[in-house]
Amino acid sequence: MSQHRFTAQPKYQLTQPLWTKDAVIYQVNTRQFSEQGTFKGVEQGLDHIKGMGADIIWLMPVQPIGHKNRKGTLGSPYAVKDYYGVNSEFGTPADFASLVKAIHQRGMRVIIDWVPNHSAWDCDLVTSHPQWYARDFKNDFRPSPWWDWDDIIEFDYQQSGLREYMIEAMQYWLTEYDIDGFRCDVAGYVPNDFWEQAKVALETVKPVFMLAEWENRDLHEQAFNMTYAWSWNETMHGIATGQLSLDKLRKYYSWNERSWPTSAYRMTFVSNHDMNAWEGTQHEQFGDMLAPAIVLSVIGEGMPLIYNSQEAGETKRLAFFERDPIEWQPHAIGQLYRELIQIKKSFSALHNGPFGATMIQVPSSHMQQVFSFVRMDNDKPGAGEKILVLLNFSAQHIDAKFDSILYPGRYKNLLTGETITLATDQALSLPPYSYYVLQGETSQH
Repeated sequence: MSQHRFTAQPKYQLTQPLWTKDAVIYQVNTRQFSEQGTFKGVEQGLDHIKGMGADIIWLMPVQPIGHKNRKGTLGSPYAVKDYYGVNSEFGTPADFASLVKAIHQRGMRVIIDWVPNHSAWDCDLVTSHPQWYARDFKNDFRPSPWWDWDDIIEFDYQQSGLREYMIEAMQYWLTEYDIDGFRCDVAGYVPNDFWEQAKVALETVKPVFMLAEWENRDLHEQAFNMTYAWSWNETMHGIATGQLSLDKLRKYYSWNERSWPTSAYRMTFVSNHDMNAWEGTQHEQFGDMLAPAIVLSVIGEGMPLIYNSQEAGETKRLAFFERDPIEWQPHAIGQLYRELIQIKKSFSALHNGPFGATMIQVPSSHMQQVFSFVRMDNDKPGAGEKILVLLNFSAQHIDAKFDSILYPGRYKNLLTGETITLATDQALSLPPYSYYVLQGETSQH
């Protein structure tokens, strides 16, 4: 037998700050959020966002937009002209500083979109550092060759000077405006070792929260707190349109549980700026399955995202390159989000990542229509909470039986306040697209 002893070193070093344990993220499209389309307009809406239960506000890019090859009248916020500047369309640097301060005064954090993969054609770096840009086979600046992103040109991260510039620019926003982190656009198009460099450097200024627009577990090793759960969204959409079965959703959660680090946050969403603009509103995407999909996005594993206007019914696809203010109105979807988020924050079993409990499947007699699970934290001393979630993802009225020792008992319906007793030998009536979020006691079992 070998005399050598090996001590395994954990690969995933990143730990989540305590304040994120039950956090919810809210995306703001400054151009469309208010009638003014400004930072001041967002500031005036902060109490509304806080009232939704949000803890992190993600602002889409706030820097000036390029003019060369601009799309539409106002251009894409993701075609950045000056990484140190503030877009005058939205207001002044003082207006932005005021918005950040107002967010902090309400106990929320703010992250801004960072666009590291590409810039506008007329970005100041094109003139000052043309060597930092990728080139095509003709040695010309290169838009993305596979997408219709002809309003931008791509960077070359083999250039060490570019890396230093990007990190210093990110540090500037931390020191100058006291923001709390970044949502990093197409993060997987940029080398992971850059993000590791950036994280170390940013943390010398202040602790930062990092969200990657990508789905790769290795991004969590050293740099990112949260990645997009694109697979979750695509699976849910496939179920809603009849293209996928519920087994695909079970495979997602199995993959998420076993293949991703326990510390990783996955962002679950039914809408965002890309989905809304190019794929359709939440209603177009999910139809009658929208409400139970939202329930799962908030109560299942993952940190839920709300995209501004969802709570108002998301009545339209917001124009991406023009002014197109949100049509604000009271809506049942907004009330559902508020209730679900309050529930999420009230029970530790429903908290994010390592702070919450793993989902445990509760098998039913209708596995292709009903998705059911328990989250419970009986492994935490004195807790004893159990949340049973039953979701009918079909247009059928189903009388379902459930085969698990975790199922029977006396429960409180957290959405209606009613008390319900469940037994394995009695079928439960589930109307089309219905959902139950039930509180029980693990001590019953």
